[in-house]
Amino acid sequence: MLRWPDLARVPEKVRPMLFGPGAPFEFVREDVRGVEMSVFARRPKNVVEILLAAPGEHGDQPYLILPERTITFTEAGDTAARIATVLRERHGIERGDRVALAGANSGEHALTLWAVIMLGAVAVGLNGWWTGPEFAAGVALTEPRLIAGDSRRLERLSKAVEAGPPTVLFDELLAAAAGVGPATGLPVDLPEDDPAAVLFTSGTTGAAKGALISHRAIVNFGMDAAMRGAVEVAAGAATRPSGPSVSVHASPFFHISGLGTLIGVGPKAGLTMVFAPPGRWDPAAHLSLSVKYGVTQWSGVPTQILRLLEHPDFDSAALSTIRSIGCGGAAMPPELPRLVQERLPGATVNNGHGMTETFGLGTAIGGPRLAANLGSAGVPTPTAEVELRDPAGTEVTADGEIGEIWLRCPSMFLGYWNNPAATAAVLDPDGWYRTGDYGRFDAGLLFVESRLRDMIIRGGENIYPIEIENRLVDHPHIAEAAVIGTPHRELGQEVMAVVVAREGATVEAAAVRSWVATTLAGFKVPAHVRVVDALPYSASGKVLKRDLEVRFAAAPAATPPAATPPEPR
Repeated sequence: MLRWPDLARVPEKVRPMLFGPGAPFEFVREDVRGVEMSVFARRPKNVVEILLAAPGEHGDQPYLILPERTITFTEAGDTAARIATVLRERHGIERGDRVALAGANSGEHALTLWAVIMLGAVAVGLNGWWTGPEFAAGVALTEPRLIAGDSRRLERLSKAVEAGPPTVLFDELLAAAAGVGPATGLPVDLPEDDPAAVLFTSGTTGAAKGALISHRAIVNFGMDAAMRGAVEVAAGAATRPSGPSVSVHASPFFHISGLGTLIGVGPKAGLTMVFAPPGRWDPAAHLSLSVKYGVTQWSGVPTQILRLLEHPDFDSAALSTIRSIGCGGAAMPPELPRLVQERLPGATVNNGHGMTETFGLGTAIGGPRLAANLGSAGVPTPTAEVELRDPAGTEVTADGEIGEIWLRCPSMFLGYWNNPAATAAVLDPDGWYRTGDYGRFDAGLLFVESRLRDMIIRGGENIYPIEIENRLVDHPHIAEAAVIGTPHRELGQEVMAVVVAREGATVEAAAVRSWVATTLAGFKVPAHVRVVDALPYSASGKVLKRDLEVRFAAAPAATPPAATPPEPR
């Protein structure tokens, strides 16, 4: 088991100022739902405390910059409290009730989300990309008392959900809030292990499940991130920010990266979030907003960052304010840090490994250490514990030995909503969550090999797709790649590469196989290559391999011979 190893990177004289008694990141050991864990001694007890404290810490600094207006931290707290009053007095929402939210990112959406949480109710984040039947399943599972949304999503819901709960437009709630006085009687003593939100898993492995997220999970997420940032500065791996932090907020609120930044990080850190007009993510708009508002940090899945760096509108000089780039949600190709260094030499890249159930926490790595260990997901974050285990549940301790990744931290989810069997299958009595991911440790650094379900077994050989995918996206003519298993009568499975060619380039199957064969073992070389216009992605930016498996379900008629590696020079 590895506990947080980065303390050694902080100079001894600085440690008391960061971690000592009374310091911002003082650690204590406490009982967390029956399990002793490391927690921050000086932490807010719930997320509402964070928003209410923001005006005193950041004043009238912009919190949300929207196409039509700007909302300060002071305005956000006041307006959200008034919306909470409307929800309570006109819609009967009380502590513990579930309120579903369905809509594109907007100021009204953000303030309504805050209002629900202020009441001690539970915000259910419905995936805005869902089809009607998927919306119906999410509503049936969580049984919300009210659904708030924008007109587009509520129209889709009305066609799919018969005799469902009442609905209300975000705009209507905001308009009603303007007519009520200052909020009174809102709960301020919410216990930290009360639920705050339901976030649905991505659904890449089947029907989506609703992970129940506590106030403690969100608060700990924000403080854990702040501490890691302070450590990077103290260790000399990053420079201290000279002004306010500004980010283009592209992650949807129904995903951990969107919700965590909006309520766990933004008000605590004084982060200003800039929003593009509603619609699909547009790299040109992202770049334009970055220049206009002097954005200091980007975050997103690796594909988004690569598209920004390679976009025709990219201007290194105009984007010199960018000082950090955070990636998550998918494996980071090794070329990305190299490209950032080339195009934005002043920016640091950060990566990690986490999931909805741990509210994004697990391991993290960034800056020079990532550049020196391309492909690594880093070391456990300050409040996380990480183990690798074999199929029998025994810890794997040898460097290089692959095992399933198990995590434990204060940000752990409370369980899957109304699904105790699924909860028991992944969360043990000691608070450990089995991720379903395979990985290995090398000199204390975690390397994630594959999702458990993504692993391909070919003739008894275990093949981890990420290794092949990393090789494929290094090809000068390949923009994106996904590797899946296809059925084979004798071998069980064979490797198939599904790739997207770079604009203006041509990709041939034989050349792809030869490219992989130069660095990887013959049994890892794709037996089949399919070139597609685009890969299917979930709303959280993950490749939907299940869709690819359905599309290419039939076993190919013939298996071409694997390319022979060239003779060593």
